[in-house]
Amino acid sequence: MELIEAIILAVLAASTPLLIAATGELVTERSGVLNLGVEGMMIVGAACGFAGAWLTGSIFIGALFGIVAGTLISLVFALMALGLAVNQVATGLALTILGVGLSGLIGAGFVGERITPATHLYIPGLTDIPLIGRVLFGEDAFIYFSLALVAGVWWFLYRTRSGLILRACGDNHVSAHALGYPVLRIRTLAVMFGGACAGLAGAYLPLAYTPFFIPGMTAGRGWIALALVVFSSWRPGRLVVGAYLFGAVTILQLHAQGWGVGIPSQLMSALPYLSTVIVLVLLSRARTGGSTAPAALGTVFVPDR
Repeated sequence: MELIEAIILAVLAASTPLLIAATGELVTERSGVLNLGVEGMMIVGAACGFAGAWLTGSIFIGALFGIVAGTLISLVFALMALGLAVNQVATGLALTILGVGLSGLIGAGFVGERITPATHLYIPGLTDIPLIGRVLFGEDAFIYFSLALVAGVWWFLYRTRSGLILRACGDNHVSAHALGYPVLRIRTLAVMFGGACAGLAGAYLPLAYTPFFIPGMTAGRGWIALALVVFSSWRPGRLVVGAYLFGAVTILQLHAQGWGVGIPSQLMSALPYLSTVIVLVLLSRARTGGSTAPAALGTVFVPDR
């Protein structure tokens, strides 16, 4: 029972940054923008989040630092890809390279430092319930927030007029512009939201997952978040399942080595990406209703002057 509980807790912790970052990217892509700079925004959020928490002694302020950092970096992408109509793929890749270098510069003075990680919820009587107590009533605020974030995004996209307009910009930006909607402004706000989520996801790593900062600590999680959006078919509900599945694969590969399972760890690490490829193939073969990908994904919209 203790081993099962430990595995579940580890999966929740490993999945949370993926879920937060992927949720922000999902909103960005539903607006019709493809931002490949999630990894760069996450690592900058990690550096700034740790710096803020170390300087102030507050996890909350550290999280705010991460959110602001991710948002500011995303504005660079918005300026280039939306304002100047630069290729989105090239801009996203450049943003990742910029983020890696910038995070090394910001976090150089904090390598080796430690902070007190985010506290976990404790409700007497409930948290002490075997197996499910710590899972449901003993996690940190980031994990509960990640689930609330997905629920809020689902409600926004499918139950509000603003969400309908955002999806319309992603499905057909020409028609949305013809109806009088400010497509560029909507897409910029979506990119900023994605950047804020990526920054928070990165800040989670040194603030709660491991209470210290090291260069490159995101370790490709931004790329997994991008794959997760495709894996979920751009649906918030499936995003939760996919995030925990990807997190479980990450954790189980470590336990598999401890149990002596004769499966190469490299193969286990590749499983999330292999699953994404399979999903892409299935979506491409679907005849009707098989994919909810925005029709204008990755396109640059330039309004009539």
